[in-house]
Amino acid sequence: MKQFDHLMLFFLLHTCCSTLLTLAQAPAAAPVVAPKAAPVLAPASSPAPPGPTNVTKILEKAGQFSTFIRLMKATQVANQLLGQLNNTNNGITIFAPTDSAFSSLKSGTLNSLPDEQKVELIQFHIIPTYLSSAQFQTISNPLRTQAGDSGDGKFPLNVTSTGDTVNITSGLTNTSVSGTVYTDGQLAVYQIDRVLQPLQIFDPRPPAPAPAPAKSKKKKDDDVADSPADDSTDNSKAVRFAMGNNVGLFGVTAIVLIALISL
Repeated sequence: MKQFDHLMLFFLLHTCCSTLLTLAQAPAAAPVVAPKAAPVLAPASSPAPPGPTNVTKILEKAGQFSTFIRLMKATQVANQLLGQLNNTNNGITIFAPTDSAFSSLKSGTLNSLPDEQKVELIQFHIIPTYLSSAQFQTISNPLRTQAGDSGDGKFPLNVTSTGDTVNITSGLTNTSVSGTVYTDGQLAVYQIDRVLQPLQIFDPRPPAPAPAPAKSKKKKDDDVADSPADDSTDNSKAVRFAMGNNVGLFGVTAIVLIALISL
């Protein structure tokens, strides 16, 4: 009986040792790794809105328009265009003379102009509507510029198109478009090689003579009194007066003769 107990104890010890050895030789279990959180993506930034359309900056970038830019700034026309292009839906077309175009003017021309006429000169190069190159073939002349009245002798500007050539005349200046500086559907800037000279500034017409004053009523009455009809009326009255005097004298004479005969 005691021997049986020893065998059972040996058997249990052997089983435990085998189990521990098996567990020791088994590969270690991989550690549990928590899933990574998905990265948070920043929302895509929207493109910045375009800056305001600035005519002077467009001309500065193109080059060779320094004099025109200086006059636009000095006359405040640049600020007016900035407001028109960015605060309204109105289109603008500009015929921009180059520096060589201003150099070809007679010496002292610009300096001789008063401030008001300098403003009109710059405005004469600006059309208050957008004109594409294709529209030059169908526009109605004369064009009205920002200088004002397009009537004869004022600020008329005529633009005609023949093939690819766009001709411009002010009545004193004839030139043509030599290139497109800028166009975006609202603003069009075209290069010209001569300064457009309006008639109102460089060849003003003399004012119309004042109408002759109307004759006064008193003058008319005096003229009627001196007319031949009045003379004939006065003559007839004189004849009747003379005849009356003769009849009276004849009557007195007859009475005197009768009185003498009676004696």
